[in-house]
Amino acid sequence: MASKATIYKANINIANMDTHYYTEHSLVIAKHPSENDLRLMVRLTAFVLNASETLEFTKGIDQDDEPDLWQKSMGGDIELSIILGQPDEKRIKKASGTSDEVIIYTYQEGMASSWFKQNEKVLKRFKNVKVIFLSFSSDIEEICSRSMNLQCNTDDRELTLISGENSIVVSEDVWKDL
Repeated sequence: MASKATIYKANINIANMDTHYYTEHSLVIAKHPSENDLRLMVRLTAFVLNASETLEFTKGIDQDDEPDLWQKSMGGDIELSIILGQPDEKRIKKASGTSDEVIIYTYQEGMASSWFKQNEKVLKRFKNVKVIFLSFSSDIEEICSRSMNLQCNTDDRELTLISGENSIVVSEDVWKDL
């Protein structure tokens, strides 16, 4: 019998001084049985960094042909695809061909560096793909819970996630730009 997803709820208050986006989102996030807290929090971080009224979580881990998050136009075209981790060339090519813009967020330093070095030439072929390495000031899993209330402040491409007394700074290092 297959395990079912665990449901997480996050009320996030976003103040992004870089993009002048200020709003609250109430999110329901399904955590796949094979997904750990780190990956779940990276998905949430990717949402915060690109937040809009039309950005949404997809089936992600369950569907290799879908990104982890996407933003679609009113006509159904994919404007933005967000992929986490170290995708293979086939997945990058598909996302690049179906989306106006693709952002790959990678986050585990050793594996991420190795993956990027192996795929750097391949990635250069895709003009609409950006690769960003996320680093965290401490273990982001510490603020993960089934019910989260987060204040999310972004300034100068640095995100601070605040949960109660805990705060974590997320830094973005752009490895490949558009």
